Amino acid sequence: MLTTCLWFDTNGEEAAQFYVSVFPGSKITGTTRYGPAGPGLEGQVMTVSFELAGQPFVALNGGPQFTFSEAISFQVACESQDEVDGYWETLSAGGEQGPCGWLKDRFGLSWQIVPTALPRLLGSPDVATAQRVMEAMLQMGKLDIAALERAASQT
Repeated sequence: MLTTCLWFDTNGEEAAQFYVSVFPGSKITGTTRYGPAGPGLEGQVMTVSFELAGQPFVALNGGPQFTFSEAISFQVACESQDEVDGYWETLSAGGEQGPCGWLKDRFGLSWQIVPTALPRLLGSPDVATAQRVMEAMLQMGKLDIAALERAASQT
């Protein structure tokens, strides 16, 4: 089994609680605290284990030495525009909305909110269709399924 460890300064517990509130069927599975040996303050939360959609994660309060970058992101596959809209608004609140379905949440973690239609449209055997979809996507922040499908159907 693989578990993704997310390094936070001191707000890993807050982040884990936020993430499990966003994704249905998610839960906190455990918490550990620093003891007298440190390196954090005794009693402070060291790790929070949690599951998002069945995937295990650990939030580590490791200090300010490391921060998130766009080099790592999580993709959320969405079946409908309502799903895209909901995840986009919830995850970007207090963070940053970016281009092409990318955002940063308030903890600095990058997410891609991707309709399941996008890979199908981009993978069209008709190169001109795929190109029109790509051009449309590059003009978007939050991805718009109807607009992507319109781009695909233009002749």
